[in-house]
Amino acid sequence: MRTAMGVWRWRRNPRRRPTDLFEAWVAFAAVVCVLVVAPAVGWATGLQVDGTLQRAAREQRQERQLVPAVVLRAESDAAAADRQTPARTQVVASWIAPDGTSRQGTVPAAEEPPRPGDRFRMWTDSGGRLVGRPLDPSAASFHATMAGLAAASGLAVLVETVRRLVVRRLMHRRYSCLDRAWAAAGPDWGRAGAGS
Repeated sequence: MRTAMGVWRWRRNPRRRPTDLFEAWVAFAAVVCVLVVAPAVGWATGLQVDGTLQRAAREQRQERQLVPAVVLRAESDAAAADRQTPARTQVVASWIAPDGTSRQGTVPAAEEPPRPGDRFRMWTDSGGRLVGRPLDPSAASFHATMAGLAAASGLAVLVETVRRLVVRRLMHRRYSCLDRAWAAAGPDWGRAGAGS
């Protein structure tokens, strides 16, 4: 509102410099961009990301299946020592893949401490390979919302940065004009009898 009043105030002011009016219009355009354009861009980005993530979540739910597995033994200490970073306890487990084949491999333990014969469920793809849990639709919506907020905030920051750069350039231009006018007035400016 203050920006709109600034534009209106400079409309017919006789002391108005061209840069004053330009600065007021830049500020008004920045406010419109921040209040109208940035939310619209954020909303559109959020919808786009949500559609993509929801599609990925549906595909993952179709491709991934929970299968029962049985702990055979804990992973050997030599294999655990080869890992660079500490992780969850690993176990050797066996499971039946969705295609009916028997599989065996090292997987993260479902419970601590794992015991041979413990049963648990894990996510596999159609080939029986261990995969992560499919993306939850509510998590996809959350990520889309965050993407929309980031897009809107990013655009608002960009608009404000451009506005500040323009105002800085205008101020530099005003000071340059003032320096030239001061230099043209000469060193006797304001002295009695100097003809100024």
